[in-house]
Amino acid sequence: MKIGMTLPVMEPGLTRQDLEDWTKRIDEGPWSHIALGERILFPNPEFISTLSAVAAWTNRVEIIATISVLTMHNPVLSAKQFATIDMLSEGRFTLGVGVGGREEDYNSIGADWSNRRWGQLSKNVKIMQDIWLKNHDAQLGPDLFSNDGPEILAGAVGPKAMEMSADFSSGLAGFSFNADIEEIIDSFSRVITAFEKKDKTPRLVTSFWFGLGDTARQDIQTHLERYLSWMGQDLANDLSKIAGFAGNERNLKDFLTQIQDAGATDVLLVPTSKDIDQLYEAEEIVSTFSKKMKSVIKIDKLNQLVTR
Repeated sequence: MKIGMTLPVMEPGLTRQDLEDWTKRIDEGPWSHIALGERILFPNPEFISTLSAVAAWTNRVEIIATISVLTMHNPVLSAKQFATIDMLSEGRFTLGVGVGGREEDYNSIGADWSNRRWGQLSKNVKIMQDIWLKNHDAQLGPDLFSNDGPEILAGAVGPKAMEMSADFSSGLAGFSFNADIEEIIDSFSRVITAFEKKDKTPRLVTSFWFGLGDTARQDIQTHLERYLSWMGQDLANDLSKIAGFAGNERNLKDFLTQIQDAGATDVLLVPTSKDIDQLYEAEEIVSTFSKKMKSVIKIDKLNQLVTR
């Protein structure tokens, strides 16, 4: 299982230096991926511009968009934007797509809320992929670094959406609201079932908000009371008390082990503070976790050789 870190783009007061420091530290550290998501009516930096900066600031990690609300946007323009990020990152870009859930975001940019359908999302992805493969009337660049364009992951939730996503994606860009292993196992099971019908094996990516140490729950509450305020402040306050992972180093290692045992190919941690100390703390945990897993894999391989 590979482990990545999400940038704290939804935190208030974020500066260019904050973004650059986090991005370069992730690229230099034990992380396999760096991720960020899209939102319109919120004080986060603009999605495409930030992805481009991350592509320029990094050399190693996979860059995952978690997620692009593709049904809000013109698919021809999106194809050009994401081809550019593929080029800038030299093929390290993976595109998570979904339909979103905030009507105000659609309205604010003049997008049609009725397009919030997985059928429409499938059409938009098909248009982008046809453009990337030069099978579309819109012949535009830049030339892709990767052969077929960015890998597509689907932020699908319901059974029908998961079945439709199996046609155009390589797997799940999931999120566990409550950082709950049963919730994760259930979503993986539904995705595997949907992909088996297409004779495909899905990539299983999950993610969750996290906080560490004595202030873990307070950090999560402060973050989510702002981030979820579009649901209404009372509901946001209530949800912030139970959502995400709050614990210590051992708790996080145990949870990562559970996620790995559930069959995850990748997991993305989502910070609840822009304080880079949160990244440093998580980095130490992930580094020791990865070393432990490598040792377990080596022992398993040796045991297999011995029993042959």
